[in-house]
Amino acid sequence: MHLTRRELLRAASALAAGVGSGACGYALAGRGSFLPAYIKTLGIPMFGNTTPYQTIEQVFTQKVREEFQSRGAYTVVPADTGVDGIVRGVIEGISLQPVSLTDAQLASRYRFTVTVKVKFEDVKAQKTLWENPSLSFSDEYELATPGGATLDVSAFIGNERAAYDRVATDFARSVVSAILEAF
Repeated sequence: MHLTRRELLRAASALAAGVGSGACGYALAGRGSFLPAYIKTLGIPMFGNTTPYQTIEQVFTQKVREEFQSRGAYTVVPADTGVDGIVRGVIEGISLQPVSLTDAQLASRYRFTVTVKVKFEDVKAQKTLWENPSLSFSDEYELATPGGATLDVSAFIGNERAAYDRVATDFARSVVSAILEAF
């Protein structure tokens, strides 16, 4: 069989594309897992909280639990016994900083920052698979205050539940992705 130059180039292109796509190593972000296959049940006990702001640890813990559950591959329980892996966390710091001012020089935009110590342990192997001893997570939000006054953290937490829920959700996505994708 004799191939024309055009047919030969087409065949070579198709072969190169096929070989290249099969060995490219790309995968959909956020869907892979580098955890051992035997890890099926995750314990996520309540995070600790060394800050004076009560209940924020409940929101952050719940968001991490929900994010793992949304991945569909794991059973999540609020305990650290009878599980294959454990996620532990401690909220170590919270701050709120004005980052933008109005024409009247009043704060109009704030950066909310949470510092959390997080660790994922493989119970069977009795070792830490991932940890970040000082994960700092922040985001900026437009916050309405009476007369544009500067907020303190307790006012933010008390009055802007939706804003720190968003920070907790973003935090949970980042932590779960880091654990599952081994970054």
